[in-house]
Amino acid sequence: MDIASRNHVTVTGNPQGPTVVLAHGFGCDQNMWRLTVPALADDYRVVLFDYVGSGRSDASAFSEDRYSSLEGYARDAVEVCEALDLRDAVFVGHSVSAMIGVLAAGLAPDRIGALVMVAPSPRYIDDQGYRGGFSAEDIDELLASLEANYLGWSAAMAPVIMGNADRPELGDELRNSFCATDPDMARVFARTTFLSDSRDDLKGVTVPTLILECTQDVIAPREVGAFVHRAVPSSTLVTLDATGHCPHLSAPEATNRALTDFLASL
Repeated sequence: MDIASRNHVTVTGNPQGPTVVLAHGFGCDQNMWRLTVPALADDYRVVLFDYVGSGRSDASAFSEDRYSSLEGYARDAVEVCEALDLRDAVFVGHSVSAMIGVLAAGLAPDRIGALVMVAPSPRYIDDQGYRGGFSAEDIDELLASLEANYLGWSAAMAPVIMGNADRPELGDELRNSFCATDPDMARVFARTTFLSDSRDDLKGVTVPTLILECTQDVIAPREVGAFVHRAVPSSTLVTLDATGHCPHLSAPEATNRALTDFLASL
């Protein structure tokens, strides 16, 4: 299968520049990066794609077996990198894609030379000595609600995830993105995301890594950012002057500044 069409791959920016791959989170697609691309386009080759089951990807390629683990999504990312013959690309992953990027870098170390984690969480469920932000019961209820009424769940949860209640258009955009995703495929991605535990995978990260967290984020509280920073020796942690779980939409200037400063340091 043609990977470019399977994952709706888009390549833009400076074809002579270093490559930056932008990877979206659950319920989203590459359009969520539209405020980031202009900040990169002059100096970097920018690659965007949609995971199978999201955005304008080829839904016929979806397999519940493959996408019931984060490794399935990591294989999407690696296969995009292989199709474009990328070397030492910087993988920028939002939310669950931060951990997908960790797995992809492990699978193809020659393809990915640095990581940027935007609002990452290696585990959403609290554990002994670890605060992920949710109890097991919270996640069970979240998934049950999503599976019973996906559109209703999207309408209720999108504004909570986005934060920034004074800017309801941001929550509306996230809701519309959620609602554009096939409910059955979203159910699989949601279970894969919210039940994942990638804490041990962080120990294997050896590439330069930037962690971007927000001052308030109900999905990835600041204790999570601190945990990821401690777990990845080669990491830099930046707390953005931003709230919510999608700073590339709610605070693009601060997000882009931190990203471009990190890229310049490489």
